[in-house]
Amino acid sequence: MAVFTSVSEADIAAWLANYSLGELLELQGIPAGIENTNYFVTTGNGRFVLTLFEKLTADDLPFYLNLMSHLARHGIPCPAPVADRHNRFLGELNGKPACIVSRLSGKSVTQPTVAQCAAVGAMLGQMHSAGQSFGDVMLNPRGSAWRFEASQQVKKFLSAQDAALLESEVELHAKNTLSDIPRGVIHADLFRDNVLMEDERVGGLIDFYFACTGNLLYDVAITANDWCMGADGKLDAERARAMLRAYHSARPFTAKEAEVWPLALRVAALRFWISRLYDLHLPRDAEMVKPHDPEQFKRILQNHIATARPVWL
Repeated sequence: MAVFTSVSEADIAAWLANYSLGELLELQGIPAGIENTNYFVTTGNGRFVLTLFEKLTADDLPFYLNLMSHLARHGIPCPAPVADRHNRFLGELNGKPACIVSRLSGKSVTQPTVAQCAAVGAMLGQMHSAGQSFGDVMLNPRGSAWRFEASQQVKKFLSAQDAALLESEVELHAKNTLSDIPRGVIHADLFRDNVLMEDERVGGLIDFYFACTGNLLYDVAITANDWCMGADGKLDAERARAMLRAYHSARPFTAKEAEVWPLALRVAALRFWISRLYDLHLPRDAEMVKPHDPEQFKRILQNHIATARPVWL
C-alpha cells in the first residue's frame, strides 16, 4: 500500500455520493507498501479503506473483490467490499479502478510471539479451507514465467555471484513446480504488515491483491519466511513449529507436502528476493514509497539452500 494517485477530500466526498456510507469526516493516506494507492476513510457510518488500483485492471479485480466477500461470509476476518447504490463493488476514481472496504480492528506486529505465530497459522489454515468453496480461478501472476522475466531484468544490477545464484534458483524451480500437492486460493503475501493482531488473536487479514490459485503449502512458506524468521535469516524453530502445528490442526498437511517443504521455502524466498530487487532497481514514481531491502530475502534463500532439514512439525 502507498499513495501514487492523489485524492482530495472533495474527490472522495463526490465519489461517496454513490454509496450509503454517510458524510466524509476524515481522509488519510497510507504510506506503507508499494502496489496500490490506499487511504483511510472515516464517514458518519464508520471506518473504511479506499483503494485505487495502480497496476490491476477493472477486468482483473472481480476475482479479488469476490474472494474477500466470499471469505468474509465464511467467517474469515478480511476486508469486506462495500457495494455502491447499483450493487457494484468496483468503481472508478481519478481515472483508476477503485473500491472501498471495511476497516478491521487490530494492528500489525513487528516481533511476533510464539502464540501469535500459532494464531496466524490456524487462521491461514481456516482461510485455505474456506477458499475451497470459492469457484473463481486466478493464475499466479508471480509464478514461474514472472520469475524468469523479472530475473532477466534485474540481474544486470547484481554481482556475478548473486546473478549466478538467481539464475540457478529460477531454473531449479522452473523444473520443480510443487506438483501433486493441494491447491486452492492463497493469499500469497501474508507478511506481518498484512495481518492485524489483537494481542494473541487475529483481528484481520488484509491486502488480498496478490491472491491467486496456487499450492497451499507455498502460501504457508511465504508466511513462515516472514513471521518465523530470526534476525540471522533462519527459521526460528519454536515459532515455526507453532505455526505449522496450528495450521495442521485447521487443514492437515499431506505426506507429499512434508516432502517438498524445503523447496516451498526456497521458492517463496526467491519470489520476494526478485520482487524486492525489481522494486529497488526499477522503481515507479510515487509520492510515498518505501522499498524493502532485497538482501534480507537473499540471505533467507541462502540459508534455506544450506539447510538440509528445515523446521517441520
